Amino acid sequence: MTALAPHLATFLREHLPRERRASRHTCEAYAYSFQLLLCFAAARLGTTPSGIEIEQLDPPLLLTFLEHIEEERGNSARTRNARLAAIKAFFRFLEYRLPSCLDQARRVRAIPMKKVDEALVSHLTRVEMQALLDAPDPRRVPGIRDRAMLHLAFAAGLRVSELVSLRIDQIDRQTVASIHVMGKGRRERVLPLWKETTTALKAWLAVRPASGDAELFLNAAGRTMTRSGFEYVLAKHVATAALKQASIADKRVTPHVLRHTCAMHTLQATRDVRKVSLWLGHASLQSTEIYLRADPTEKLEALAAMAPPSLKPGRFRAPDKLLAMLKCKRQADPIWRGLR
Repeated sequence: MTALAPHLATFLREHLPRERRASRHTCEAYAYSFQLLLCFAAARLGTTPSGIEIEQLDPPLLLTFLEHIEEERGNSARTRNARLAAIKAFFRFLEYRLPSCLDQARRVRAIPMKKVDEALVSHLTRVEMQALLDAPDPRRVPGIRDRAMLHLAFAAGLRVSELVSLRIDQIDRQTVASIHVMGKGRRERVLPLWKETTTALKAWLAVRPASGDAELFLNAAGRTMTRSGFEYVLAKHVATAALKQASIADKRVTPHVLRHTCAMHTLQATRDVRKVSLWLGHASLQSTEIYLRADPTEKLEALAAMAPPSLKPGRFRAPDKLLAMLKCKRQADPIWRGLR
């Protein structure tokens, strides 16, 4: 085993969670990034992942890996940038622990991030969202759980990581009227809930297995609901809702679309982007501006407030038919073209 393994293990097990206080999700994402990188590098270099030297992870190899995840794995530019961010963080970590790799680390950190398209956010209309919330069967325990998850994900605008990691002790057990969320970047926020969401949560708490993990939502085995588990549940109910509301079938509904839907409905109701930012737990208003670009209300008001430029009045007069025929004849006839 080369020197790469102990340094990478220290980076993932000690530096990120203890020194940087990175979340479990960040550590898992970084570990998966290096899993992809080492498997690719091993196949490229004709060796095993444990036999790769740090010096072999040079910028040309890393650039080839980044092209591979975009072109062959079909990942987006955002995913490419996320993988590159993990690699840069590791080489920043190596700068102070392996002086021999200082020049290599600086060249790796000089690899630029790729610009991404700022597309409009996808969200569901109120009718489509209602069809999705009505999709779970409230007569069965899985349906009660799924309805509570969908209601909470939409009403609180939760990220999927915030939803599946929400624990019982983060809910006001007496009234179930609010939740305490530990968000991205360790930003905490307390969110009040609608009466309908409270009712859905109470129904789930009444049938939730007493034994199991401490998280609020559990799978059929009594363990914590995973990200992929919620994605499966969401896809199942989206297919059911599409039978009632056909427009849903034309949209790609992911867990984050529920968060976007909450943001768009909040913006349309409050007309205040600051309240949307506080509700979603954004670090700055710049992250919330994407919803202003997607909401046409503000643009319509700006259009109505401006006086449109006037048009010069006039009347169209058709050209003389005989002159038009002679003009076309002259342009088409080679004899006439030679006389010009």
